Amino acid sequence: MQQTILAISGKPGLYKLVSRGKNNLIVEALDSTHKRIPAFATDRITSLSDIAMFTETEDVPLMDVLENMKTLEGGKKASINEKKASGQELRDYFTKVLPEWDQDRVQNSHIKKLITWYNILIEAGITDFKDEEENSSIEDSSSAE
Repeated sequence: MQQTILAISGKPGLYKLVSRGKNNLIVEALDSTHKRIPAFATDRITSLSDIAMFTETEDVPLMDVLENMKTLEGGKKASINEKKASGQELRDYFTKVLPEWDQDRVQNSHIKKLITWYNILIEAGITDFKDEEENSSIEDSSSAE
């Protein structure tokens, strides 16, 4: 899942990789439109698995941050309205999600985008933010004991 969910610079929302063309990727919007569009090599395309959040110690993968949000919200949409919340409300909320985040390098716009992406994924029914291989290796090691 992590490799096929994409963020495209300059385009709002998130996209799912559908197919690969000769010179482009065919992606489908994860919102209610499910509109399919081509994404070209000139677009900055980033897989969610390649994104991390700054913290005071080391960067935390975005999937771990999304998992923290899912735990905090009980698997439901975010309890904060990112469009109406003040900067301080966003920062207070993000402190609950990721207590050790770097307050100098993470901007309010980053927090808004994170909450928007989280809501898009929840609405699309995508709630398994941890890698399947990671989950199965944890189960394998616990069953071996």
